Amino acid sequence: MKSLKNKAVLTGSMLVVVSQYAMAAPDWTKVPKRDVHVFHAGVTPIEWVSKKSNHSGTAGMKKGESCAGCHEEKGTLNLNFKRLADKELEPVGAPSTMIYPVSFQSAHDDASLYIRLTFKAPSGSANKADKDNEVKATVMFPDASVPNAAQEGCWATCHQDARTMPGADDKKTKYAAAGSYELMQWRSAKGAKAADGSVSSARKMEGGALVAKAEGSKTGDVYTVTFSRKYPGAGKTIPFGLAIHADHASGRFHHVSLGYALEMATNGEVKFIKQ
Repeated sequence: MKSLKNKAVLTGSMLVVVSQYAMAAPDWTKVPKRDVHVFHAGVTPIEWVSKKSNHSGTAGMKKGESCAGCHEEKGTLNLNFKRLADKELEPVGAPSTMIYPVSFQSAHDDASLYIRLTFKAPSGSANKADKDNEVKATVMFPDASVPNAAQEGCWATCHQDARTMPGADDKKTKYAAAGSYELMQWRSAKGAKAADGSVSSARKMEGGALVAKAEGSKTGDVYTVTFSRKYPGAGKTIPFGLAIHADHASGRFHHVSLGYALEMATNGEVKFIKQ
């Protein structure tokens, strides 16, 4: 693992101010891209990640080291996918694709922060419970009160007693033990409304404060999803994590990222930070 002090930075570009009534149309050809790999994590909730006998990285986490600092290596993630796909950690069945890249871009103007995701959504899901949506794309932002959020990203919302975990209550959604997350989600179903919600003691898919908008399209086998949310302000650092539900997957059968962050530079740039 590498310390949080060692940060990999990618600089984005500034956009012109646009109408508050419509999503901006940035010139994405001028905004740098950065691959963020998402992977199927199986039944490895925060309790599993935090237990030394399960996860050798817990010692480093206690020292303040991050998941991405340890597992991101040579342009991909150095995870044990054979272990993640076995019956112990994936009793229902692993997807045919365990990991894939999502091209990530981000920029802002004086009103909004924009995030663009481009990816090939794999088939071969072992769970196809969401009949309406072939794909869902979610971005989550923890606040400063979520313990270790800068290290763990969205992992703090995934608990062993949440629905779709083995033997868990099917009505119990993701939650944060302390603090809260803001979330925005795009759904591929025709006419689906973008979700603007939160995760605190329970997950809510509406009533959030992001003023989130989302647009998505599919060209061939490539999805492009563009989000906007209210601009958090110059100098702010915004931790985030991604989740992609592909091939009609629902619940925990998504592919997730590790934790990253966006820094709103005072000169109008956006810096991508590997936590």
